[in-house]
Amino acid sequence: MKNVLRRLCCRLRLQWFSRFSRDEQFKLLVEKLRSTKFDFTQFTKAIQYYPWNWKLFLQALLHRSYLQFLEERWNSNERLEFLGDAILNFIVAEHLFITYSEMEEGELTKLRSRLVNRKILAQRAKDLHLSDYLLLSSSAAQSIDSGAESIIADAVESVIGAIYLDGGLESARKFIYATLLKNTEVFNSAIADDNYKSTLLEYTQARALGIPRYSVIHEEGPEHDRRFTIEVSISDHSYGRGFGRSKKEAEQAAAARALEHIHLNSLHSKTENENIETEK
Repeated sequence: MKNVLRRLCCRLRLQWFSRFSRDEQFKLLVEKLRSTKFDFTQFTKAIQYYPWNWKLFLQALLHRSYLQFLEERWNSNERLEFLGDAILNFIVAEHLFITYSEMEEGELTKLRSRLVNRKILAQRAKDLHLSDYLLLSSSAAQSIDSGAESIIADAVESVIGAIYLDGGLESARKFIYATLLKNTEVFNSAIADDNYKSTLLEYTQARALGIPRYSVIHEEGPEHDRRFTIEVSISDHSYGRGFGRSKKEAEQAAAARALEHIHLNSLHSKTENENIETEK
């Protein structure tokens, strides 16, 4: 019910501002976007947030390459990107500090940098289809189509900055958790940094758990097209199995499963501790 009311208020606020606001810059840009069939409703669904101050979010989507098409004075999304970057780093650092209580500062720093790097943010932007709503020149749009990631990665940060200013820290935290920290696939990709075996080894050695042991459980198929199933064990306990066309690929998959298992157990332990504290 709360979300329904907020969606309704979001639409009414946009309509009111675009018709009656004294901010001519904002009104002109809204009309310009409507003429291009910019879908305001779909944008709010994509980010799962319903703005109060629409001007903040239009600025968050405004790449500097688009300024040449605006007669009125606007600022690009770079200032919001600066703010969003700081908010993102804080919330990720907070999450890692609480979730991984035994992890040393160096490990925490490394993991945070992996979670907020350009590659990860660009992938989140693609999942949100954020490029569909960005205001940019045709040449900038072509650079995104050609694989350039900086523009869409920066846009995620500028949207975070807008959410923070519009709805406060909790709203920004909710967005970051939903798009980044609660996504197991994204989190594991970051924690492993494309080398799951190496990351798992770092984890076990830091906690004196010994070296992970990889065992071939099953192999099948002709010589030119083999399939391997490998199990990884830590301290004689199985942590997961992986499959692949080579032993190396299967070992990496098994290590990834082990990291996922460790991450989920950490979250589960955190939830149990929070429940115990609540009962107290």
